[in-house]
Amino acid sequence: MHFNQTNYHKRNILVVDDTPDNLRLLSAMLTAQGFEVRKALNGKMALTACQMVLPDVILLDINMPDMDGYQVCQQLKADDKTCEVPVIFISALDDVVDKVKAFDVGGVDYIAKPFHGAEVVLRIENQINLRLLQVKLQEKNFLLQQALDNLKASQVKQIQNEKMVALGQLVAGLAHEINNPISFIYGNLQYAGQYVQDLVNMIEVYQQEYPKPTPKIQQIAKNIDLNFMIKDLQNLIGAMYRGSDRIREIVRALQHFSRHDEAEMKRVNIHEDIENTLVMLQHRLREAADRPAIVVVKDYGNLPLITCYASELNQVFMHLLNNAIDAIEEGVGNQSPTPQIWIHTEVIDLNMVKIAIADNGRGIEESVRSRLFDPFFTTKPVGKGSGLGLSISYQIIVQKHRGQITCTSSVGKGAEFAIEIPIEQPKR
Repeated sequence: MHFNQTNYHKRNILVVDDTPDNLRLLSAMLTAQGFEVRKALNGKMALTACQMVLPDVILLDINMPDMDGYQVCQQLKADDKTCEVPVIFISALDDVVDKVKAFDVGGVDYIAKPFHGAEVVLRIENQINLRLLQVKLQEKNFLLQQALDNLKASQVKQIQNEKMVALGQLVAGLAHEINNPISFIYGNLQYAGQYVQDLVNMIEVYQQEYPKPTPKIQQIAKNIDLNFMIKDLQNLIGAMYRGSDRIREIVRALQHFSRHDEAEMKRVNIHEDIENTLVMLQHRLREAADRPAIVVVKDYGNLPLITCYASELNQVFMHLLNNAIDAIEEGVGNQSPTPQIWIHTEVIDLNMVKIAIADNGRGIEESVRSRLFDPFFTTKPVGKGSGLGLSISYQIIVQKHRGQITCTSSVGKGAEFAIEIPIEQPKR
């Protein structure tokens, strides 16, 4: 039976035997069948030969001095480079061979001496064919995994796009609806304040012109505590001004956050974007029943304007800050008395900025950290998280902004997410 050279490349066979005559016989037999044959007289030579050129099949004698075939096979299987190479054991018919051990250490077949040429070639061909099928299966599995990863990435991207459009429209619409009445209130507060002052001035003139009011007027003034009301009116007007200002600030933050009309890259102030995101999260940072207010410590560097997709970068800040708050709330009772979030920014080289967001929450286990950015992976209870926030953040930072996002953490000592993005995006 001649090896079919049309279907296979010239296969490399390593023959390991401490008997030179056996080596010559096998070498001549296999070379005649179209194989490329290399020879080794002992186990050490065989291991060295495998490191130099990886064989397709190894014929390995069991009974050799210093290192027997079992030991050689064990070392081959323990090495990532050689573990997949099929090993066929050879030994004389009258030798006591532990065939169970031969297969336990990783052998795939067994040939007895004296050799029968057709049998040896057939067994070698079978192992090569099995190896080819195994490689093809691995390739198919790899392609299937690649297709699955691409599908997941496509799903994440589609969900992100739909989410961004829906969120942008919702936020922009909400901001617009709030902006109209608050502008009316804020604009009229000035007139209301002036009218109130005019009335107070009028009352004061009456008091001067008529220092002895009637009993009825005196009673009413006492009932409403006129003097206190006059003094407190300005405080009330000031409080309304401040409340209106706060609502206007939230509206501006909503509009700035959504940037629904800015699909292209813009030069933006990153610190303004972070501040606007914090405004959106004020309700979560306040004191709660089971914890004090979360303190946000800002360590802002001197950053230039950054060219980026501002709306999507805001989404990353929102995801990271929300996760930091979740980590703090989940770690209540195991953390320091003051829950904190640290935000640090700096320029790290000529064209890169770093934004780090850290918390003193419960921390992240190492086994979980390796899967943080996988689509649909979440450690949160059902209904509390979709497993998309960090995956979307990774896509925005790495794929869209050509940056990187990393996490460092240890259980009980909080976590830090660090973003690095270019100041100016390279031309695509």
